[in-house]
Amino acid sequence: MKLLGLIGGVASGKSTVAELFRQQGAVVLDADRVGHEVLRLPAVRAAVGGRWGKDVIGPDGEIDRKALGRVVFAPPPHGPRELAELERITHPEIRQRLKAQIDELAKSGTKLAILDAPVMLKSGWDRLCDAIAFIDAPRELRLTRALGRGWTAEDFARREAAQESVDEKRRRANIVLDNSRDLGYIQSQVQRCWQTLGAS
Repeated sequence: MKLLGLIGGVASGKSTVAELFRQQGAVVLDADRVGHEVLRLPAVRAAVGGRWGKDVIGPDGEIDRKALGRVVFAPPPHGPRELAELERITHPEIRQRLKAQIDELAKSGTKLAILDAPVMLKSGWDRLCDAIAFIDAPRELRLTRALGRGWTAEDFARREAAQESVDEKRRRANIVLDNSRDLGYIQSQVQRCWQTLGAS
């Protein structure tokens, strides 16, 4: 089995590209979804509550991800420090779960799996991958997409600042997929990539 990691700037279209690979027959591993599962673990919930208090715990006793996001994506110096602490709490468990899923897929005969993880490089999860694809899209377009999701320009800037630079991500990739045009354009690139990776 080959594991392809997807990276790119905020709102570059990684989820769209992951879905196009899924339609080709790949299995998609969503690190964000795993992260949400990890936040529901009692030990993680206790650690988060112990660090940030009742303000990040909802009425149902679960972690309020929006409230937590306001803390960890706050401007420097506080935001980056708090984000690093959240990653210290959650990343080992996320990695363990992703690795278990990857091992299961390899045993099942899956030809290609896709790892979609916003903090791929920072977390070191790129080292689990056989190749890394950078999803390229201009900043103006990405901002427009983010605003369409209901984000503010400030939300976009904070999320962008919390990740490696777009230039660094592009430098670390060995495949570039251009997602600056219509769906058919990126779909044709995904199909070629699928064939190149020997998954067809």
